[in-house]
Formats: sequence, structure tokens, C-alpha cells
Amino acid sequence: MNDSGPTRPAFRPVRREDREAREAGLSPLATRSAHSAGRARPEQPDTYRTDFELDRDRVLHSKAFRRLKHKTQVFINPEGDHFVTRMSHTLQVTQIGRALAVALGLNEVLTEAICLAHDCGHTPFGHAGEAALAEYFDHPDGWTHSEQGVRIFEILEPRNLTAEVLDGIRAHTWRVQPPPASAEGWVCRFADRIAYLNHDLQDAMRAGVIDAADVPSEISATLGPVRGRSWINVMIEAVIAESCRRGRVSMDAEIMLAMKHFREFMFDKVYHRPEAQAQAARARGVIHQLVEHHLAHPEDIPDSFRNEDSEPLVQVLDYVAGMTDRFALTLHDRLFRPRGLV
Repeated sequence: MNDSGPTRPAFRPVRREDREAREAGLSPLATRSAHSAGRARPEQPDTYRTDFELDRDRVLHSKAFRRLKHKTQVFINPEGDHFVTRMSHTLQVTQIGRALAVALGLNEVLTEAICLAHDCGHTPFGHAGEAALAEYFDHPDGWTHSEQGVRIFEILEPRNLTAEVLDGIRAHTWRVQPPPASAEGWVCRFADRIAYLNHDLQDAMRAGVIDAADVPSEISATLGPVRGRSWINVMIEAVIAESCRRGRVSMDAEIMLAMKHFREFMFDKVYHRPEAQAQAARARGVIHQLVEHHLAHPEDIPDSFRNEDSEPLVQVLDYVAGMTDRFALTLHDRLFRPRGLV
């Protein structure tokens, strides 16, 4: 005879209210989904997911996110399977951001949503493409991928994201002002810089552009040997420790200075090296020719990429900015290097 009583169900649904209640244990500086500033268009709450969980899922299922897999991080059209793309960069930023958010008691899901979306507005050919489009704007900031990311999710591929996620996308770039309104947005800023410096260094060494011995001693003296303990771990721990000490998302001053020197080294030896500059110039030429062609032939812009409420230049830039590297090069070849002519 079994006296153990009725067996409890193995599962029970964890509803949105349960998930929101769990956030009560987060840091006082964390952004709670139940206290979100909301969406531009009010919606009925989801049965199971919090507002930030909905945003994360909407970003993941967007076309803009899928296009990241064929967009340049640093090396344009590299030979080899292991170079970082904008997609793998985004996933690494998200992993670092989540690690920081959990350690600091912040909202992990909001951090994840911001990090996954932060580069969805990027052009083909990385920052070379961004610089090419900026030349069409008479504005101090020019054209920025952060503002384009907001535009994508508000207008071009509207997802009705929360104000917190849109703010994190807008302000993930360090030169953009005002800075992020949330601690989770600040986490994305740090995670983005930590990720790109470290994986770009590995890519540069993989490509034979630099060697570990080229890294200045002032950097390795602080962060450790290049092929020793992960610099990512060192930087993450520096953010955790300093944030706990200061009561806001920050990085230890010594590590921050080493990261500044690290960034300067990467710009000098990798991003701005003569070969990269020459390749960037060719990329800008491709972007310019695509823009000029579509300004002259707006009928070539597919209806699915056109926002009729925008002026012609903005429609063209929306279309070109959304292209992957592969699509831009293929279209450029078709328009300007036709084959099969007799």
C-alpha cells in the first residue's frame, strides 16, 4: 500500500506574474519589467512572458537580426571559417552582458534583449559602410548604426519594443549622448567594447596582421600575457568589482586605462593599417555607387524595403544599409560589372 499521498505534478506553468515577482530580488538599480516605461502602442500583457522577454524574442525573430550573419565585423569577406561576423560578435556581446547582469543583480533578460539588438542597424562592410552613408548627412553625428537600429524596430520592421530596449540600442555606442538611461544599457556598452577588442585581436593574429609579441607591454603588464588568462575575464571582473564599489556600472580605472591603450593599439595596427584603409576605400566606393544608382532609379528598391513616408534619400539609405556584404557585392557586380555581354 502506498501511503505517500498524491503525486505532485512534475511541472506547473510559470506565468508572467511569477516571473515579474522573481525580479523583486534584483538590485535596486535593476530595471524591473513590471515598471517598464512601456511601448509606443499599448498591448495586452503576455500570459507567460514579461515585456522584456517579448522584446528579446521579437528581436531574435526579426529579419534584421538574421542578416547579421552575413555582415562584416572587421575583416571584409575573409578567407577562413573562423573569423568573427557581426552575428558572432552580437552573440559574444550578449554572453558578456548576461554574465555582468547576473553578477550585478541586474535584469538579465533586458540586458540580453539590448545586446541582441544593439548592432541590427549596422551597414554592410562594418564601419566603412557606416562612414560611407554618413557622407550623405549634413549633421555632426552623420549616419549612425545605433539610430538606424532604433529606426528599424520602430518603422522599417516595427516590433513595438519597450522604451528601455530602444534606449539601449540608441545609446550602446560610447560617443552617443545622452548615455543609456538604464544600468542594463550601460552593461551593453561595456560588453560591446570588451567583446570587439578581444575577438578582433584574435582575428588579427589569425590573419597574420599582428603577433602576440606586437602587443605593447603596458597592456599585457595589466591584463596579463596575450595567450594567458582570458582578457575577457579580467575585464568582466574589473566591471563587477568597480560597479559594486561605486554603486553604478563602471570599470576599474587601471583596467580601463589598459583597455584604452588596447583600443588605440588596435586602431593603429589593425583597423587603420594601410591594407584595411585600402579595403575600406573600395567598400565605400561600392556603397556610394549603390546609393547613387538607387537615387537615380528609386523604382529598383523593392516595395518590402521602402517606407513611402520617408524622403527619397532616406528610402535609399534604408535599403542600402540593410544589405548584407554578400548581397551588396552581388548587386554591385550586376549593376556595374555585368557579365555575359557579347
